[in-house]
Amino acid sequence: MASERQRAPRATPERSPALRRAHRARDLFAYLTLSPTLAVVGLLMAYPLYVAIDLSLRGGQISDLLHLEQNPLTFDNYGDILTDPGLVDDIVRSIVYTLGVVLPAFALGLGLALLLNRAFPGRRIIRPLVLLPWAVPGVVVAAAFSWMLDASYGVVNHLLRSAGIIDDNVAWLVDENTAMFAVILPTIWKYYPFFILVLLAQLQSVPNELYEAARMDGASPARQFAHVTWPAIRPAATLAIVITGIGVFREFDFIYPLTGGGPNEATQTLAIRIYNEAFQFFEMGAAAALGIVTMAICGVLLTAAGRSVRRQFG
Repeated sequence: MASERQRAPRATPERSPALRRAHRARDLFAYLTLSPTLAVVGLLMAYPLYVAIDLSLRGGQISDLLHLEQNPLTFDNYGDILTDPGLVDDIVRSIVYTLGVVLPAFALGLGLALLLNRAFPGRRIIRPLVLLPWAVPGVVVAAAFSWMLDASYGVVNHLLRSAGIIDDNVAWLVDENTAMFAVILPTIWKYYPFFILVLLAQLQSVPNELYEAARMDGASPARQFAHVTWPAIRPAATLAIVITGIGVFREFDFIYPLTGGGPNEATQTLAIRIYNEAFQFFEMGAAAALGIVTMAICGVLLTAAGRSVRRQFG
């Protein structure tokens, strides 16, 4: 009987009315304290979104947004966009550009993070140097690579000719077959430091005891990475890939200064097409509709990736 009484669950005492009122007052105070910040954040998010949706429903070729808002509401912009076969090509190019940047940038960032996580002479000097590209504005990077990839006097062609890899100069930026690679290359250079920063911070949190135990068990470096390092950094790596992928999918700073979306639309992603619709053809409504479509695509990708991130973080 005594053991049964000990195993019996204890009844949870009910909260007194005074305690419940105290909790409600505390919650109310918290909401009142946060309400100004929530209101400002909500306004900054909701109003631009409302304006973009409203503009996307206005027809007409006009550059004055105030006059555009006077046009009647219509779904013609969405109808024209969704029935345009060029939209699929723009989405495919955006995906190719995103994968072409994120995967190599992640591989490069992971390799350098593993290297910088080791102790070697000069590590304190090298660490800030490899992170430097992340601080350089994208337009400056595009200008530098425009010179490096120039068909006549670019350093890239000079190095490739010196190594015997090519015989004639390659017109990287004006050839449809090489233009996408030419805009991917500087974007990788810009984004790989972000992966180094995230992964290196996560690597430094892995206890050395785990590696010592793995070495005592005879695990090779590859098995140590597979069973110790990667499980420890996988959540941070997944989150970094998602954040970078969404950013690259909407990237504009590198493509437009280098190629303007050409040649023959070979590098025209969704971001470039939005700019062209707005500031070359003055189709502000169509540009806004394309922006909403791009936001919807990013939302779907982010929702799908968010499930993976939540599983990674448990």
